[in-house]
Amino acid sequence: MWEFSDDRGQVSTADRRPARILAYVQAGATLWDHGIRPRAIFGSGHDDPRVPDAAKTGSLPLADVAYAGAGATLDADTLLRGEPDLVVAVSYGGGQVYGLGPETAKHLEGHVPVVVIDVGQARTLPEIADRFAGLARSLGAEEPAAATQELDAARDRLRALTSGPDRARVIALSPAGQEQVHLARPRMWPELRVLAELGVGLVEPAEGPGANWSTAGWAQAAALRPAVVLADIRAHATPLDALPADGPWASVRDSVRVAPWNPEPVCSARAHARFLARVADALEA
Repeated sequence: MWEFSDDRGQVSTADRRPARILAYVQAGATLWDHGIRPRAIFGSGHDDPRVPDAAKTGSLPLADVAYAGAGATLDADTLLRGEPDLVVAVSYGGGQVYGLGPETAKHLEGHVPVVVIDVGQARTLPEIADRFAGLARSLGAEEPAAATQELDAARDRLRALTSGPDRARVIALSPAGQEQVHLARPRMWPELRVLAELGVGLVEPAEGPGANWSTAGWAQAAALRPAVVLADIRAHATPLDALPADGPWASVRDSVRVAPWNPEPVCSARAHARFLARVADALEA
């Protein structure tokens, strides 16, 4: 008998431990780092319905994991085609399944157990990671101890780099074309809060509309005088090198160091250590 209580307080049960797992891409990549290979993954409305976003897939062996699609192309019949015996999804609060329409999610739950992990800003990153680790243990797997050691070392390295009085100015952003950019409010992102706790000098954008992001022009972003930029690398974000050479961002382009940032992080010790290492590399450069 298998059972697991998810972050909606709903208990999923099965006669035997599930093995044919369908997961939201972020959840699937996290489970893979714990030693569990999902049969298939699905994306969100931001994603290409034909190809998974490589920024979100982590170390998943994509040649061996089916992609069910994303957005409007997803319906319960499509998701059930591979006969999953467990669906692992995420939520950003309120228990709503991210990436699926409410009716699709409801229909899905009528056929297969659905576990929802809350990855929203109300949680710390260690709390989110603990929930995935607990789910993985219930499925008979666990992330290697070496991954935790790697994470501890990455944390220590960042603390050492930020221990001095002069901290580099760091901004996190998601480019939205050549005219606009979404500037992250660090306190709203679990992985950015970890950086702040480790001493990274994250810059808060101006107060205004937007809970998670402050949408601004590139001139406003450049005026923040960043030394390091954490740039959204998801497929729908505009690459920084695609910005015009004579635009407002050009005034800081050559002086900033850029580290890739996935705002839908893989929530494993291994992946988190790699993110911290990339930030440390940018601070140290």
